[in-house]
Amino acid sequence: HFPELYPLRNRAASVLSGGEQQRCAIGRALMSNPKVLALDEPSTGLAPNAAFTLFALLRELVDSGTTVLIVEQHAHLALQLADHLVVLDTGSVVVTGPAAELRNDPKLLGAYLG
Repeated sequence: HFPELYPLRNRAASVLSGGEQQRCAIGRALMSNPKVLALDEPSTGLAPNAAFTLFALLRELVDSGTTVLIVEQHAHLALQLADHLVVLDTGSVVVTGPAAELRNDPKLLGAYLG
């Protein structure tokens, strides 16, 4: 899934950029051929372009049939992938439902997803 990492295969992960490290970690997880991939804040520490690239790669995974569970502070990124949305506010569920319905809810967008 990440052929751009092949030329970096002899480097320690600690010297890779943030985006490269995220792709490396996801690649390592994918080596076990998981049915579900759980990611906690995958865009943390990434430059905006790297975050968009990472989420484009995650879209490819979803499209190929891998279920991806994402906890993400930047909701606009997660909404690109979501089939189902759960919005939490200080640990409590505020709203849950099909992402297609909730994506365009102006009240929800203004309060939580802006």
